[in-house]
This record gives sequence, structure tokens and C-alpha cells, in this order.
Amino acid sequence: MVTSTVLKTPHAERVATTLLPTRHGTFAMLGYDVEGVELVALAVGLEAPPDGILPWVRVHSECLTGDAFGSLRCDCGEQLQAALAAIMDHGYGAVVYARGHEGRGIGLLEKLKAYALQDSGLDTLDANLALGHPGDARRYDAAAAVLLDLGLSRIELLSSNPTKAEAVAEYGVEVVRRLRLGVPDRPENVFYLNTKRERMRHDSMPTE
Repeated sequence: MVTSTVLKTPHAERVATTLLPTRHGTFAMLGYDVEGVELVALAVGLEAPPDGILPWVRVHSECLTGDAFGSLRCDCGEQLQAALAAIMDHGYGAVVYARGHEGRGIGLLEKLKAYALQDSGLDTLDANLALGHPGDARRYDAAAAVLLDLGLSRIELLSSNPTKAEAVAEYGVEVVRRLRLGVPDRPENVFYLNTKRERMRHDSMPTE
């Protein structure tokens, strides 16, 4: 994917680099200050990129309930772990953990209010709108700035969301291909996921 107009990214200051052992393997963990926003990237293979292989990248939106507490209302935690496993197996790429994306950019407490509205029957999009928020308020300039600092300007993106690919492309990150992570729907999140597919352009489930 390409974009005709490349927007300017904010300044990404790399402030710390360390190692993070995980159950998927050991990643380089890089901490960034992007004009007051703290982001981290978990990366592998950056020092000696393999020839002829594009990096696999996941821009993962912060989700406390899914990532830390294992909520099944969404698929975020499972997507994060699947991305880490896939990137480690691929041997080259990074997960950029995008802070400030909680609840598609509305914040943690507002997301909990949206959950309460969903409990009464609204879908995830209408719940955000009912609270006076956009359906999706996330920005990807900081994540793109981190990718460019990592030297990952041409990537394969692990995402079912075409908006993410289009957003990072606006800042000069070429998304050659999107790859869908094989995370199954669950009874607790199928309504949420179907809403994103039907109303927010996410990829449909593959058919057998």
C-alpha cells in the first residue's frame, strides 16, 4: 500500500533498550518518548535482518482489560500473544505497543462506560458514539515514528484492520501486505468482532 502524501511524524526519542524474556522467546525491548507519549517496541532480528524477508509488525492498541486481565469481551490479549509468537517464529519484526489507544482512543474509564452500554444492548460502535466520542479516535503517528526509528519502513502488518495499514502508510511506512492472525472468535466476543467486521471494515472470517 502506498500513499501519495507523506505526513510528518513526531519526534521519537529512544530512551532505553533492554532485553525482555517472554514465553515466546527473548525480545529486544525499546522504550520511546514520542513528544510526551510513552511507547514500547518488542523487536527481534533488527541487528541482522534476513535477506529477502520483510519484517512482520503488529501495531497493538493498548487494552488493559484484554492484555493484562485476560478479558474475553475482546480479542486483544489473544491477538497480542499470537503476534509475539508469530514474530518470534518469523525471526524479524516488532510489536509496537501503542499507548493512548485504550477503548479505541477514548480512555479506560470511558471504555468501561461503553462496556456498560454494551451490557444494555448497544454494539461497540454505537456505545462510543452514545458517549459523545468518535467510533475510533486512535492516532498512529507515534507508532509510525517508532517503526521508522527501528528502520521498519517496509513491512507486513499483522492486522485484520485496513485502517491501521492506511494510517501508518500516511507517515511513510509501506504496508506490502496484511496478515490475519489466527485467533478464533469466542462466544463472549463474537458480537463485538462481528460489529467491527460489518461496520468498521475489519476483515471477515475466512471461510473453509
